[in-house]
Amino acid sequence: MNDLEKRLLNEYQKGLPLTPTPYADMAKTIGTSEALVLKILTRLQEIGVISRVGPVFKPKKIGASTLAAIAVPAEELEAVAAIISAYAEVNHNYEREDDYNLWFVVTASDQARLDAVLAQMEQQTGYPVLKLPLMKQFHIDLGFPLWC
Repeated sequence: MNDLEKRLLNEYQKGLPLTPTPYADMAKTIGTSEALVLKILTRLQEIGVISRVGPVFKPKKIGASTLAAIAVPAEELEAVAAIISAYAEVNHNYEREDDYNLWFVVTASDQARLDAVLAQMEQQTGYPVLKLPLMKQFHIDLGFPLWC
């Protein structure tokens, strides 16, 4: 990655401008064009450096969400993860070392849609989904300097 790409990721891992022209505003701040910012973000998504660009909302403020997990045999993990990732309601999933080895967050417009998505996942994967809804909220700032 070049210095401009690193700077873009470092400066905008938080604080995406909430304006009618967020990418133009980002470009102005880092001294480039809106077209180049969009080109960089598209390329970084395509090569898997970033998964998405967008807001993260506090839980229970908009829609419904839950942390979820599935216990998947190791030989099926990649295939099941691909099924889970295909849902628009899932922004990422990850492997953990445990019986429940595939973890993900599902966000939907309301509880009924959330329940429907989880039921579809169970039907499509053939595995029960462990639902782990938020009981107590903690604020963890996941932003940190990417390059020093």
